[in-house]
Amino acid sequence: MENQSTKNDGIINWINESVLFRLGVIGFLTLVLLIPSVLVQELIQERQNRQEDVIKEIADKWSGSQLVQGPVMVLPYKTLIQQKDSAGKLSYEEVISNIYILPETLNISSKTNPEVRHRGIYDAVVYNASVKVNGKFSVLELQKSGINPDQVQWDKVKVAVGLSDLKGLKNNPVINLAGQLYQVEPDFTSLKLFSHNLIILPDLSKDRNTALPFSFDLDLRGSDALNFLHLGKSTVVKVEGEWNNPSFTGRYLPEDRQVSETGFSATWKMPFFNRPYPQQWVAENTALNTVIQDKTKDPAPSSASAVINADQQTNDAYFGVNFKLPVDQYQKTMRSAKYSVLVVLLTFLSLFFTELLNKKKVHLLHYVLIGAAMVIYYALLLAFSEQVGFNSAYLIASIATVVLVSGFLATLLNNKKPALLFGSILCVFYSFIFVIIQLQDMALLFGSVGLFITVAVLMYLSTKIDWNKEN
Repeated sequence: MENQSTKNDGIINWINESVLFRLGVIGFLTLVLLIPSVLVQELIQERQNRQEDVIKEIADKWSGSQLVQGPVMVLPYKTLIQQKDSAGKLSYEEVISNIYILPETLNISSKTNPEVRHRGIYDAVVYNASVKVNGKFSVLELQKSGINPDQVQWDKVKVAVGLSDLKGLKNNPVINLAGQLYQVEPDFTSLKLFSHNLIILPDLSKDRNTALPFSFDLDLRGSDALNFLHLGKSTVVKVEGEWNNPSFTGRYLPEDRQVSETGFSATWKMPFFNRPYPQQWVAENTALNTVIQDKTKDPAPSSASAVINADQQTNDAYFGVNFKLPVDQYQKTMRSAKYSVLVVLLTFLSLFFTELLNKKKVHLLHYVLIGAAMVIYYALLLAFSEQVGFNSAYLIASIATVVLVSGFLATLLNNKKPALLFGSILCVFYSFIFVIIQLQDMALLFGSVGLFITVAVLMYLSTKIDWNKEN
């Protein structure tokens, strides 16, 4: 019995004294703390999703992102299709198709006034925009298409303009076509050119000419983004607004742009060579109405004469401005939380070396409590960032955690010097993570160098310990 008792005492002493065993337990605790860390990240994601829902709700009441499309001239024409029945008898069916003509020149000028709307603790960007459009349509080329001019229904011509969200239209637009003024009206026919067609019905039967100048103004409300479609043989678009954080989206970047603290201006000048549309084509019902934000939806079918499918066309031809909020605290908080395991592990290792160098043991329960403080730190960061912004929240949460853990160690070790040293180490860790979050292109380089230096310091400290004696 004495031998068994002595053996059990030896195992207990080894567990209490073994450095390798303690390192193993520290590693296990780090893995266990992955669970609350993941839960905190899910909480951040939930709050971010809530913000997106609020933004969508504001956009639904105000107006969504706007895509200005057109104008396009649509000329119906009659053609006869030969058909043969089962008895071999020939018959002819009259079919109405469309000739689509794009502008020869398209000039757009837009002045935007973005503003931030608040809903509780959440923000959304909305804007008012004044859009002026002018240009000239191309000449109808019947010879290339092989169409008989007498088959064109000149009295049923349509000029269509597309807008992604008609709710944002603040006025009733008037289109000036060759000196004649026409009130636009919504189109409820089978025309599928845009998702929302605003049309005029000019009677061109007298002159039978399509090379007509046009102009119109749009007074719009929208949110998040203002985009345009590259439809002109020569397209020039100028956008300016009072917003210092614009993001230029789409396939084309502006040829000239200026961004200052008070606003921005951008100009696009584009020829038709990189435009995915022909200047004129024939189809029964072409669709150019694919929603840019959702590429997974199947677009309405279009004719092969339109060269490529509508989904590819719209995504290859749109461009514009996205009005982003200067700071996204949820994105930064999430990036910070993804480093939580690394911070906990380095904190435990620092505490472990502090324990060995000062010859004072820290109970494993105290490791658990300190790890819990490390995880709760990110909940504090999330809560304060929603109220005071990310930078201030990071400072508040970091100071609170460092003071808490340092004070806890000072009481635990009954010595302020190692507690102050450990607090300084925590400050370095949090400062290191903060710098990485702020960086973009240099984040990987800075992070790799910082981790390399950390490992080097741990290697140096490990040489100061007599591992044989400790084991």
